Amino acid sequence: MVIDLKKDKDYSKIQSAAEIIKQGGLVLFPTETVYGIGADGLNKDAVSKIFKAKGRAQDNPLILHVSNMNMVRKIAMNITDAEFMLMEKFWPGPFTIILPKKEIVPDIVTGGLDTVAVRMPSNEVARKLIEFADIPIAAPSANISGKPSGTCIEDIYEELVDKMDCVIDGGKCTVGIESTVVKVKNGQVNILRPGKVTKEEIEALIPEVIVSSHTLEKIKSDEKVESPGMKYKHYAPQSRCVLVYSEDENKMIEKIKELKKNYVNPLVICCDEHEFKFDTNNILKYGSKLDMDSISSNLFSILRKADKFSPDIVFIEGVEKKRVGLAIMNRLIRACSYEYVEI
Repeated sequence: MVIDLKKDKDYSKIQSAAEIIKQGGLVLFPTETVYGIGADGLNKDAVSKIFKAKGRAQDNPLILHVSNMNMVRKIAMNITDAEFMLMEKFWPGPFTIILPKKEIVPDIVTGGLDTVAVRMPSNEVARKLIEFADIPIAAPSANISGKPSGTCIEDIYEELVDKMDCVIDGGKCTVGIESTVVKVKNGQVNILRPGKVTKEEIEALIPEVIVSSHTLEKIKSDEKVESPGMKYKHYAPQSRCVLVYSEDENKMIEKIKELKKNYVNPLVICCDEHEFKFDTNNILKYGSKLDMDSISSNLFSILRKADKFSPDIVFIEGVEKKRVGLAIMNRLIRACSYEYVEI
């Protein structure tokens, strides 16, 4: 079943999808960040279908999506004043907070941890789906594990439609990268996964903010992770990718030119302003260097287009690791399997 809400905003149609959730089925639905594969987050058998559909490792935690604070209180406990402040400030929106979980939350959702990741999306379709189901919905990004997350139905329909009981098409996601994930420890806010909500914005509320070293570094295979999207190769085209960055744009461009001489059919992914800096027709643009929000919105669709060039290698321009740029670089480093050249 496909529910098209791109033009017709009749949210009553979502009630049938909510029934599927309540009956233990899978629903592909939009949020403001990326599309998600949703199931009843309190039903371990329903949640297990998500892992099977994505080919996702069982130790990779999921986020429970809620529509009100009563749902939060149902699944989490011992919530501190700082955590309430963060939720009040950044919800609904692209912000996930890790809280101590109650027993009602199945271990399969949390990767066996005693905490649960919780988010209240701002996308109206997502919120209505959760409200109609009246259940916290477990939902990772909609993609086969390892591939770029889906930000529009066209990018993910073929790979997922046969695995879903229902697909809701709500058009293109506005943010384009997954939510910021934080955990409060001893009064400090730890950013485990950067996203649209930035370190600077959190610091305006709670001054003590730490960005996890794992944001731009590889996690060991035997390490447990507290946040989704930290451990495994993700966001990646099939082709080998190399990320190149320098604060000096000219050095970055010249380095890519130098590296690509060693390949027969290289592809370059760059900002709009550098389209004509490279002597090749194999170019994809991810947006203006002056607009990080446009880059984050376009990023996953651009990474999915890379393989259509059948390149022997993909060189990707990096961006400044500040504000939303940190989240973009986090995704790009993972997409490149940590092949990263910084000059």
